[in-house]
Amino acid sequence: MRGLQDARRDPRAPDGGLSPLPGCAAPAVAIPCGRFAPSPTGPLHFGSLVAALASFLDARARGGHWRGRIEDLDRPRVIPGMASDHLRTLERFGLHWDDDVLYQSHGAERYAAALRQLERAGWLYPCICSRSDIAQAGLAGAEGYRYPGTCRTRSGSATDSAAWRVRVEAAPIEWPDLVQGPQRHALDALCGDFVLRRADGIITYQLAVVIDDAIQGVDRVVRGADLITSTPRQIHLQRLLGLPTPAYVHVPLALDRQGDKLAKRLGAAAVAAAEPVPLLCRALAFLGQSLPPEAPRLGRDTLLGWAIQHWDVGRIPRGQGWPAPPLPNVADSPEM
Repeated sequence: MRGLQDARRDPRAPDGGLSPLPGCAAPAVAIPCGRFAPSPTGPLHFGSLVAALASFLDARARGGHWRGRIEDLDRPRVIPGMASDHLRTLERFGLHWDDDVLYQSHGAERYAAALRQLERAGWLYPCICSRSDIAQAGLAGAEGYRYPGTCRTRSGSATDSAAWRVRVEAAPIEWPDLVQGPQRHALDALCGDFVLRRADGIITYQLAVVIDDAIQGVDRVVRGADLITSTPRQIHLQRLLGLPTPAYVHVPLALDRQGDKLAKRLGAAAVAAAEPVPLLCRALAFLGQSLPPEAPRLGRDTLLGWAIQHWDVGRIPRGQGWPAPPLPNVADSPEM
């Protein structure tokens, strides 16, 4: 997305949004493409493996590319060396990506350019509200308190130290999720105007993921069901920036025995990459995929090849999440 031009209104852009960002337009001949984009804030756990495997198999089964991305924008939470650990873990499981891995920490220029375009079109405004201010307003949303619009009339420059919010509209955003079914969310009721750049200057996930999905040519996003309410925010930004909207597949979350989502911030155990086949079998079963009786004894690459040939997104169970299945018995140590 180098050499971004100034923003301008384009009647061809969806919903009267901005003209498409250079470098983000859909190719003339679309190549199927998926991605896996972990945050290096802790080791990959079983839930991470489920999401990575689902996106890998979906891309490969469609004859497409699978790309890697490291979402390392929130520098205070990044653990040194964890990004490399993530990539080594993926390789150990046979999940090999195409092209270079994209690091969001190297993307300041492209994110700033997108912010400038949105600002010039009147979609952004500075906000000085604290979380306490928002809570005191008491407007309930789907994910806690939603922003009440206190600073909507404020003016300023995107260089100011305030947080920057994007305006949302009342009209609901609809899309067909390929696992969870038809979705319909109104952003004003879900969250209100949301932050794209924090007061400390850090670009938020919602903007970065939209820009980077377009740059990497992602046509289908496969990820955990906890991110389903992020999707209408991202579709809103895609429309404003004239970017293509990919298809979405939100797979169920792996839960622990207490019914909580496996999460790095909660200390979820790292996957044991030394023996990939049992965990791959476990992840495939979690995703509702059929397995041959000999699966636990297959080599890693043979198992993945079989899984690609038999991948069926329609078999993924609908739902927010449930406990992971037990490990299958492994009679022999398979060859890699």
